[in-house]
Amino acid sequence: MTTSTSSPPILELRQVSKRFVKPLDTAAKLANLLGADLQPQVVHAVDHATLLIPAGEVVGLVGESGCGKSTLGRMAVGLHSLTEGSRWWRGREVAGLDKQAQRDIRLAIQMIFQDPYASLNPRMRIRHIVGEAPLVHGLINASEQQDYVEQLLQKVGLDPAVATRFPHQFSGGQRARIGIARALAVKPEFLVCDEAVAALDVSIQAQVLNLFIRLRDELNLTYLFISHDLGVVRHLSDRVVIMYLGRIVESAPTAEIFSRANHPYTQALLASAPKLEVRKTTFIAIKGEIPSPLHPPGGCHFHPRCPHAMPRCALEQPALTEIAPRHFSACHLNGA
Repeated sequence: MTTSTSSPPILELRQVSKRFVKPLDTAAKLANLLGADLQPQVVHAVDHATLLIPAGEVVGLVGESGCGKSTLGRMAVGLHSLTEGSRWWRGREVAGLDKQAQRDIRLAIQMIFQDPYASLNPRMRIRHIVGEAPLVHGLINASEQQDYVEQLLQKVGLDPAVATRFPHQFSGGQRARIGIARALAVKPEFLVCDEAVAALDVSIQAQVLNLFIRLRDELNLTYLFISHDLGVVRHLSDRVVIMYLGRIVESAPTAEIFSRANHPYTQALLASAPKLEVRKTTFIAIKGEIPSPLHPPGGCHFHPRCPHAMPRCALEQPALTEIAPRHFSACHLNGA
């Protein structure tokens, strides 16, 4: 999958895969000695996914729960190692860089987690949660820490006076803003937002989303915004990437996805999304359940649930091909 940009993308994942292996325990090993044929359990979380994100773009990553989108986000940040494939930053492969360059990249890519309460140390005051990392990494000195934290809290819409409080003294929306302030504290260029507004009330969601948009313009940030909420993605993203069972099945500009979705899975997602209409609406659910990543189906992973499945869909994995300018889809129907 390519994009028409004159400079290399700020972040690129090339054919990355992630498999989590649960080794055999002692009982299973003993059973194998007695003739059993037990194998380690392997979860195929991400399967040869390629993702290019140009600087300044907001990419929405969408899919059902368990499709691997959070794992892909953690691979982009570097929290998960790659089982296969490579990660590139501004045209350079990260694995081949020296330790100092890799450290700089770790600071440049930050993550905002799904549960802001679980990701904040309950024993630390906000001034330490937000101000610790820039102090440790030498971005500020100890005398500048208080003013620096207060500026960050103001930037995300919080009163600087709350810097002495603990995380449990805040509402969900306020904790989400603290998580954003902590991510911004090390002056990143790229933010991975993993369901950053999923746990918030709708009115608070709107405030935080508008904050993301404002910060993008003010700080020239690039976002990978992970969400299962199509409305949120449509509001925020420049481009939408659809993921199913560890694979990227479609990618296109936001308006293109919502007006001319190509892949049957994307079409089914859009058909099942709630709409604000006066007339009575019948929701069309996707048939069946997402298969287990322990034993993904062969060929196209979506074929057991696809209304257009053909015999070849169970045998051949469709390639992600460009069907229109900047519109990529992985479906055998495009070549039929």
